[in-house]
Amino acid sequence: MPPRAPLLRVPYTDPLPAPRIIPGTAATASGAIAALVDFLSSPPSPRLHQHSTHDDSASSVSGTGIGNRNGNAEPRATRGDHTVLLTGAGISVASGLADYRGTNGTYTLNRKYKPIYFNEFCESHEARKRYWARSFLGWTNLHKARPNATHRAVGQLGQLGIVKRVITQNVDSFHPTAHPHLPTTELHGFLRSLVCISCHNLYPRSTFQKQLSSLNPAWAAFLAEIIATGALDTENPDERRQRGLRTNPDGDVHVPDAPYSTFRYPPCPKCLEKLPRGSDGSVVSVAVDRDGAWKDGSQGGILKPAVVMFGESIPSATKTAAEVAIDTASRILIMGSSLATYSAWRLVKRAKEQGMPIAILNIGGVRGEDAFFNDVEHGKNTGREAVRASENVDKVLPHVVKILAGMRK
Repeated sequence: MPPRAPLLRVPYTDPLPAPRIIPGTAATASGAIAALVDFLSSPPSPRLHQHSTHDDSASSVSGTGIGNRNGNAEPRATRGDHTVLLTGAGISVASGLADYRGTNGTYTLNRKYKPIYFNEFCESHEARKRYWARSFLGWTNLHKARPNATHRAVGQLGQLGIVKRVITQNVDSFHPTAHPHLPTTELHGFLRSLVCISCHNLYPRSTFQKQLSSLNPAWAAFLAEIIATGALDTENPDERRQRGLRTNPDGDVHVPDAPYSTFRYPPCPKCLEKLPRGSDGSVVSVAVDRDGAWKDGSQGGILKPAVVMFGESIPSATKTAAEVAIDTASRILIMGSSLATYSAWRLVKRAKEQGMPIAILNIGGVRGEDAFFNDVEHGKNTGREAVRASENVDKVLPHVVKILAGMRK
């Protein structure tokens, strides 16, 4: 039996120590730009070694190099002279979305915040009401947000051949929207669709939003009111609290003392049309009320966001794609992430174990970052071996790309 896919764990939320800037000249925006240009234009490091051809923790996927059905290692793709990017919520702040650990981040201002767990969502009708009510209020701002200069700069790095793949922790779909030509592995899924727990059919989130509005006219009127006040046009937490709102990650809006138990949501239309079957072959019931809302007592047809919830397994294909992206690159650049989530941190650890140069562009501390830079020769390094900068990504990366593009002419 292949090993079980890893579960998405609740992220490390304790305060992180301030970063040690590497090289010292990267303490300013201009210095960070120069160091990253050096990093991204350097030849493969002599310390870089070929990755292990066998990983006992990986799923057995024939033809991927993770292992065949007999447990024997299979060759992976050849490592190339290019960079793999790993991005987090910090790069979407300029698009108007909240982050996790920034000045106005959820874990900075709301230390009691607890995300919903996968088993809670699946098992509790009341939990789903609360989740979808809050998501209904937050979807408007998320849906109208657009990729920013950082996402476009990432696409340019792909066009220059410097980056061949992006791994993102973000669920906002900005990467595939901004650069469809540059492959993106969405490590934690995406909010643009829902997925049925019973039949695994994908369903558009925008269509679901319209159904939620129809099923919940009082909530729709309340949403129209808060849109009119401009409360959803600002990410300033003080301004939102003055209007009775608290924003959490992934388009989730909390309204204190709101009647969440009154909220209704529709079932999967495919399951409603043809009742699904359980693992034992028996028919799974899916019922609706007179307005078409999922009826309590139903056993299936539950739609969930197509994201990896906490306590849910990351799909093996996604895990494999992320590992192969690391194993076939010659350096890694992390942007806008504190690596607080283990699923992302372990990828950087994997890169470090293979001798890959590591660069981190993130405001504030990063989980376990000292271990990533403990062998860097600081006196000689100008950026080729490692970079650690604490600057706004959208103020740095576009300039880096412009310089790199000029070097290619």
